[in-house]
Amino acid sequence: MKKSIKTNVCRLLDAAGIAYETLTYEVDESDLSVEHVAQQLGLDAATVFKTLVLRGDRTGLLVCVVPGGTTVDLKKAATASGNKKVEMLHQRELLPTTGYIRGGCSPIGMKKPLPTFIDETCELWDAICVSAGQRGVQVRLSPGDLINYVGATVADLTEIDNNSIK
Repeated sequence: MKKSIKTNVCRLLDAAGIAYETLTYEVDESDLSVEHVAQQLGLDAATVFKTLVLRGDRTGLLVCVVPGGTTVDLKKAATASGNKKVEMLHQRELLPTTGYIRGGCSPIGMKKPLPTFIDETCELWDAICVSAGQRGVQVRLSPGDLINYVGATVADLTEIDNNSIK
C-alpha cells in the first residue's frame, strides 16, 4: 500500500535530495515483527530492516540495522563497533535516547547521531525498507543512499533466527 505520509524521516530525506518510497501497513500491536511488516507490504522479509539500539562497554550507544528473519549477533556487533561486548538498550530507554518508540525506530533522524552499522546483506538488494519513524510507515530506498546518509559501516552483524522477535 502506498500513501502520502510525511514523517520527520521523509522530510530529512527530502531535504537531502534522497529518492525514497513511502509504504504504509496496518499495525498489529501484538505483532511488531519485521516479518509481519513484510507480509503486510508484500515484500521479502530480508529486504525489510529493523533498527536496534545497543550499548557497548567501550564506545557507548550504537545502532545496528539488520534484516527480517535474522537477529543481531552480539559478538559480531561488538567486534564491528570496537567493543568487547554489547547489549540491547532497554526498551524504556529507547524513546528518550532516540526519539522513537519500539516498532517505529529509524536509523534516520535520531535525537543525536549514533555510530550506525548495517548488515552486509543490504548490498544484495536494489532497495531496502527501514522505519519512517512511526509504526505503520516504512521508507524504501537504496541501501547505498541510507549508508551514505547516516554514515553507516557495513558489517556482518547477524545470525539466522527463524523466530526473530527483536
